Amino acid sequence: MRTRFGQTISLYLKENQSLYVFTLVLFTMGIIFGAVLVNSLAFTQKQELLGFLQYFFTTIEKGGIPDSTLHFEQAFGHYLKTVAILWILGLSIIGLPMILLLLFLKGIVVGFTVGFLVSEMQWKGLTFAMFGVLPQNMLAVPALLIVGVAGISFSLRLIKTRLLTKRDSIMPHFVNYSMLVGVMFIVLTLAALLETYVSPMLMQYAFN
Repeated sequence: MRTRFGQTISLYLKENQSLYVFTLVLFTMGIIFGAVLVNSLAFTQKQELLGFLQYFFTTIEKGGIPDSTLHFEQAFGHYLKTVAILWILGLSIIGLPMILLLLFLKGIVVGFTVGFLVSEMQWKGLTFAMFGVLPQNMLAVPALLIVGVAGISFSLRLIKTRLLTKRDSIMPHFVNYSMLVGVMFIVLTLAALLETYVSPMLMQYAFN
């Protein structure tokens, strides 16, 4: 017998199935666009990025991230700001297109990063993408998509309850929305931990 929590999650996923499909397609388009952007970089820009990556690889091979605590704080802060922005945008009707834009930009970043690594560094770049980029993004990307869909769903509900004839109470939906965002932030914190402590170890193992 399913628990009440399980029934709630199942109902939520069913109600927002089309939104998940739409945002996933949007994110995928961002990845493709980001990968295509790699070809538009000037030679000097590519050389600057390659120089930075070579320095990063050397640092990882010698002993991992020099200041793990600082790196975690930066990753944690980045995810915190991103989730806070998405949450706030979901609380307003005009924030809906901005949520879609942020998810699309996230796709561009992922696509550009992986595309540049593979196109410029071949197998070493692919190895870095597998061990340095993939682990944390396996948590971060789904969590951000869930937060984004939750924000879009809440924004659409605001339109129904404030601009159209339907006048049901918005507070229970606000509580559920905020709780879901909070849970996803915990997932993103785990992603920051993976990025700081696990991915560098995997890269060291792969490159040595």
